[in-house]
Amino acid sequence: MFTLTKRIEISGAHRLSLPYPSKCQNLHGHNWIVIIKCQSETLDENGMVVDFTKIKEVVKLLDHANVNDVINEGREGKPLNPTAENIAYWLCHKIPNCVEVSVQESEGNVAVYAK
Repeated sequence: MFTLTKRIEISGAHRLSLPYPSKCQNLHGHNWIVIIKCQSETLDENGMVVDFTKIKEVVKLLDHANVNDVINEGREGKPLNPTAENIAYWLCHKIPNCVEVSVQESEGNVAVYAK
């Protein structure tokens, strides 16, 4: 099994839709640390699990963006509330051969999605 990991730092803004009062309902920003893990039993014709550039292209869709506008396709066709958990889910399903995504929203707050 071949495994690759890529760590990327991005900055973006989002607001959460919550059924209770929260400051996170207001538009606010984060400097997220995203760690992508991809795996494959075989390598492509270039000798890669997935090109690091392809991973960067997908993650950079969220960089300096309003994440609410980007993560608009989720489970069962419903828009995703852009929580760290849903950001991890969205990225994992957009990146080829991705098996796990970790999203650190702030010091001590990390969400992980694994297929």
